[in-house]
Amino acid sequence: MNRLLADLRIVELSAFVAAPLGGMTMAQFGAEVIRIDPIGGGIDFNRWPVTQDGASLYWAGMNKAKRSVALALDKPEGRELAQAIATAPGPKDNPRGAGIVLTNLPPLPGLDYASLKAKRDDVILLRLIGNRDGSAAVDYTVNAASGFPIVTGPGGAPVNNVVPAWDIAAGLYLATSLLAAERHRTRSGEGQEVVAALADVMLAAVGHLGYIGDVAINGHARPAIGNDLYGSFGRDFATSDARRVMIIALTPRQWRALGRATGLADKLAMIGEMMEVDLDTETGRYEARDAIAALLARWCAGRTLAEIAAAFSGSGVLWGPYQDFVELVRDDPRCSPANPLFAEVEQPGIGRYPMPGLPLDFSASPREPTLPAPRLGEHTDQVLSEVLGLPAREVARLHEAGIAAGPEGR
Repeated sequence: MNRLLADLRIVELSAFVAAPLGGMTMAQFGAEVIRIDPIGGGIDFNRWPVTQDGASLYWAGMNKAKRSVALALDKPEGRELAQAIATAPGPKDNPRGAGIVLTNLPPLPGLDYASLKAKRDDVILLRLIGNRDGSAAVDYTVNAASGFPIVTGPGGAPVNNVVPAWDIAAGLYLATSLLAAERHRTRSGEGQEVVAALADVMLAAVGHLGYIGDVAINGHARPAIGNDLYGSFGRDFATSDARRVMIIALTPRQWRALGRATGLADKLAMIGEMMEVDLDTETGRYEARDAIAALLARWCAGRTLAEIAAAFSGSGVLWGPYQDFVELVRDDPRCSPANPLFAEVEQPGIGRYPMPGLPLDFSASPREPTLPAPRLGEHTDQVLSEVLGLPAREVARLHEAGIAAGPEGR
């Protein structure tokens, strides 16, 4: 975390991955992010993975450093309060630093752009939808249409990606567009509605990576090639102790380093001569990938992971071991407080465990400790009092009427 955006307030009405990630990214930059949920929690409040007691580790991970408000969003008075929080002036040092709303949920009455703009003319609403036509879509359905599942694995059947890549990309697009819209408002005084379609995020990425052009210009698409690296050399190999490693040679320097580190330089060179390809080029290495892999497979199979690591250490070879989540957390120092990205954080209701902060270092803004996610409704009373200026008796009335709730629904 840092404090670069400490003068901004963002109100988030969200669920699942993309919008919560966008809001959490802003919170990691120091912005005041107020997540408003229904009393009892939204549709993602209990999402897996969960602890043995049912507390969502996912929800804790996606809502670090935010403030949590619980309101009866199914009632007009609850929605009016949410609208008031969303359109309230910002902090004293930046009154115009608020009026920013982030959502990926269908708009509730009073929380659509027209209603918010009627209350605050310079409001910014960032909204993620599924498809551009307004129909529903989620990461898995968008990914199914992208072409990637068809070329993932050996072919013959689609393979879903367990990483929600389009949600992650969309969340970061939302964070970027928020900053762009706020910068425009700072210059012009104008708010606006920004709409992103999850499917368009996917389509843009497919185009940026050249796959749309490949079909339009060349009339074909990349094949399914298992774990090979498309267009250069890269493949996974088994070690003698039943581990696997990924070895890649993208550049001529990496290719030469691989030959030196393995002692196979002369034999690898013979492959190029026999196949009449230039192994100093990516195309040549791709065409000869099976012959190259046959030599490397035998070399790796005769060595343990530790021996391969020692052979490649400091060599310039581009490689990495495969590891499961347990091995990542248990054995990899990059996934521990040895890395400034992580800190041991006490998460209320869950316990103490390593949590990542912002994966960026700013020389002008020192890294600050990672903050835990709030308990649901933890800041309801504070926000109603500080942001809306409601007296204690009015806050108490809202609790008694079931319009507002604190932690655990109190």
